[in-house]
Amino acid sequence: MSDVMTAAPAAAAQRSRPRLGFLGVGWIGRHRMQAILEEGHAEAAAIADASPEMVAEALKLAPGAQAVDSLDAMLEAGVDGVVIATPSALHTEQSIRALQHGVAVFCQKPLGRTAAEARAVVDAARKADRLLAVDLSYRFTEGMRRIREVVQSGELGRIYAVDLVFHNAYGPDKQWFYDPALSGGGCVMDLGVHLVDLALWTLDFPGVAKVQGSLFAGGEPLGGRPDKVEDYALATVTLHGGTAVQLACSWRLQAGQDAVISAAFYGTGGGVALRNVNGSFYDFTAERFRGTARETLATPPDAWGGRAAADWAARLASGARFDPAAERLVEVSAVLDRIYGR
Repeated sequence: MSDVMTAAPAAAAQRSRPRLGFLGVGWIGRHRMQAILEEGHAEAAAIADASPEMVAEALKLAPGAQAVDSLDAMLEAGVDGVVIATPSALHTEQSIRALQHGVAVFCQKPLGRTAAEARAVVDAARKADRLLAVDLSYRFTEGMRRIREVVQSGELGRIYAVDLVFHNAYGPDKQWFYDPALSGGGCVMDLGVHLVDLALWTLDFPGVAKVQGSLFAGGEPLGGRPDKVEDYALATVTLHGGTAVQLACSWRLQAGQDAVISAAFYGTGGGVALRNVNGSFYDFTAERFRGTARETLATPPDAWGGRAAADWAARLASGARFDPAAERLVEVSAVLDRIYGR
C-alpha cells in the first residue's frame, strides 16, 4: 500500500514538470539546456535551430524532445516555457510572440537592442502574467553573490566608487555581431550589459543620474558611423547619491591573456572585488579589503554558467508568474542607450 501511495505522487510530480522549448541550440543554448535538464525541474519538449547539426547535438541531451522548424511550431507543441538563444535582433519579437501565446520566456542577453525593445517585452510579460528572465549569468557566480551580501549588509559604509572591466581577447565569431542593425551595438551590448547589470544589481538599483560614454572601433573614435560597432568602450555612470561607476569593455584587446574581468566596489569602510583567475572566462575569486588586508570570500571551482537558466526553470516549476523585478531589465537597457548616445 505504501509503495503505491508514494509512487502516485511521484508520477504526478513528474507529469507536472514544465515542458520547455529550446529555440537556438548553439553552444550557449545547449549549455543552458543541459543545466536546466540536470536540475530536473523541467523537461525538453521541443527543439528548433537553423542548423540540423546543432539540433542533432541537442537531441543527444533530450532524445525524447521533438525537433520542430519554427517558434510557431514550438508554441503549437504546447510548451510552458521557451529558452531563446538566437541572434540579438530576433530576441524582442520572439519573446513577445511566446509571451502573447501564454508561454514563459528565458532569453539570452540582450533582451532588446534598445530600452524601447526591452520595455515592449516586459510589458508583454506583465500583460500575459508570465515569468520572464534574461541570462545575466554573472549575478549567479558565488563571488558576486557574496559581494552583494557584503555590500547590502552596510559593512562597507557608503559605496562611492565602482570599477568594472570585461576585456575579451577574441570577440564574437559570428558576423551578425558586427552589424549594428542586427546586434544593436558591439562590445557594450555584448559585455557591457553584464557590467552595468552587476553594478546596479549589487547596489539595489539606486537610479542613474548621468551617463557618459566613449566608443572606439579599430583604435579610432566610432563617432556616429552606422556601419560599424564599437570594439572598445569606456563609460562613467553617476548614480543618484553620487556613486561613480566606471566601466571598460572590449573585443580583441591585446591584454596578454584571454580575458580581463573584474568588478570592484569601494566604500568608506572597506572594499570588495571579483576578479578572473589567470585570464579565465570561468574561474573567479572574490575578496574583501580592509586597508591593506584582504579576506577571501569565494574561490574556484564554481559551476555558475547555467544557474540563471536553472533558477528560471525552478521558479517556473513552482508556479511563478510575472516577476516585477523584470522592470530592472529596462533600466539596464536604458543605461546602454545612454552610453550609445541614443
